[in-house]
Amino acid sequence: MADPGSPDHRGEDDPVRDDTGRPAAAGASRPGGRLVLAGTPLGRPSDASDGLRAVLADADVVAAEDTRRFRRLAGDLGVTVRGSLVSYYEAVEQSRIPALLDRLADGATVVLVTDAGMPSVSDPGYRLVAAAAAAGHVVTSVPGPSAVITALALSGLPSDRFCFEGFPPRKTGERARALAALAGETRTMVFFESVHRLGDCVAAMAQAFGSDRPAALCRELTKTYEQVIRGTLGDLVAAVDAGVRGEVTLVVHGATTGPAVVPEDDQLAAQVQELVDQGSSRRDAVDAVAARHGLARRVVYRAAT
Repeated sequence: MADPGSPDHRGEDDPVRDDTGRPAAAGASRPGGRLVLAGTPLGRPSDASDGLRAVLADADVVAAEDTRRFRRLAGDLGVTVRGSLVSYYEAVEQSRIPALLDRLADGATVVLVTDAGMPSVSDPGYRLVAAAAAAGHVVTSVPGPSAVITALALSGLPSDRFCFEGFPPRKTGERARALAALAGETRTMVFFESVHRLGDCVAAMAQAFGSDRPAALCRELTKTYEQVIRGTLGDLVAAVDAGVRGEVTLVVHGATTGPAVVPEDDQLAAQVQELVDQGSSRRDAVDAVAARHGLARRVVYRAAT
């Protein structure tokens, strides 16, 4: 689960090479090329499947988000990678695609791995999948762990209908507007967030969704210090203030359905003022209160002025 706001992953920038270590020759013909999306453990190497070990050992090319981290994983799994290894992180993703498509056209098996979990889920991958599929290549997977599904299952929140929202916007105003737009979402919502922005994010969720909205904060999933904090968004604000470290996935209960109770104008005005006092702009506060109650923005704006 890579944070798009973090520095680019660094690794080997090897050209894609053939099985002998020479640059792949254009026009070679070897049927059966395929792209394999391989899920990697979130924490424990023992969670890796035999299928993952086999596909890594047999790969002609492994495209890894972080080559150094991948080498450690391969060592932990006792796998000798005989194919070529190429870095495939966000900053180089687009530029790597033509050479990888050439290898697929040559009949190679290209295995894509990210730092943890399934490729393409808030990690590099979907552009390569789309390009490979459009070119008519076989695209398959070796399924593995997913922080999204793991956190959802552990949260204790409804899992029959859910949506994955990825990383919220980093800028305060954009984040407030994005969360306000989700305030009426009835499905359980799953988010990723950097630990460095976690406090601001959870506070913004409490503002947009209400501090009494049930939620769960899942940190360091499957690792030694795994922890799941369940409660309300207000409880999570307090927990984050006390200190939270590690990789975090947030799960938030969807909006409840039923007869809407529209607050009086003075109540709406008080809620807007509360958010303003907490640091929101008046515009963002009005948007958040309107979304919270399913009201038109003009109704809340009129009540607050």
